[in-house]
Amino acid sequence: MIFCPLFSGSSGNSTFVASNNTKILVDAGLAGKTIEKALSSIHQSPDDIDAIFITHEHIDHIKGAGVLSRKYDIPIYTNELTWKAMSKNIGKIKDHNIKIISNNYINIKDMDIISYKISHDAAAPRGYEICSRNKCACIATDLGFFSEEVKKILHNANVILLESNHDVEMLKFGPYPYTLKRRILSKIGHLSNDDCGKAILNIINNKFKKIILGHLSKTNNYPELAYQTVVNILNDNKVNLNKDINISMANRNMPSNYTEF
Repeated sequence: MIFCPLFSGSSGNSTFVASNNTKILVDAGLAGKTIEKALSSIHQSPDDIDAIFITHEHIDHIKGAGVLSRKYDIPIYTNELTWKAMSKNIGKIKDHNIKIISNNYINIKDMDIISYKISHDAAAPRGYEICSRNKCACIATDLGFFSEEVKKILHNANVILLESNHDVEMLKFGPYPYTLKRRILSKIGHLSNDDCGKAILNIINNKFKKIILGHLSKTNNYPELAYQTVVNILNDNKVNLNKDINISMANRNMPSNYTEF
């Protein structure tokens, strides 16, 4: 499989995932042309994308979905409540490209996609587990908290894009209004750097994992701070960063962490 966050941050999100015979995007939260250029930079073409899966209706996850669907005849998959919340913001989509996920499991060629519940301030937000030939990748961002369901899904994943959104002190003393700070810190908000590190402790097993920290706030975090906070927590708990796990950072502005596994 191939896994590559094209963009990951508060200003836009999209991840490319491929198996031998299938290629998908999870979210398309930047302009269509921007996503086209990002795909080209990793030697992929939007003509070959089999589907776009949407996690939730916020603009940083759907901005380019409609353009890409119309231009390249790509189906858009999401649940009914999310579709209702997002459809007015992405333009007219052909009926055959509106794919409502009803049972949380989709098969496309040699790829199996599992939709699972996450906690966020959206209509019916979902994360995705993408598997092929006993290899699995997970998208786990926009998490208000690390639930037992999310823990179970991520436990056996090989590659994970995991939210490390904010530093709590930067958020508390930063420029956001109180109501927004309260939302971000709530159980329908975002995982902090500390929350992310603690979450990783709950999914370590005997399977080596590559964990990519993503969806960082531009205002309330820094990549170096997120990375070091998580690494410090793992070190304090005697996690072997060379044997048990690999930690890296997703780039908000360009493709990063291109991984074949």
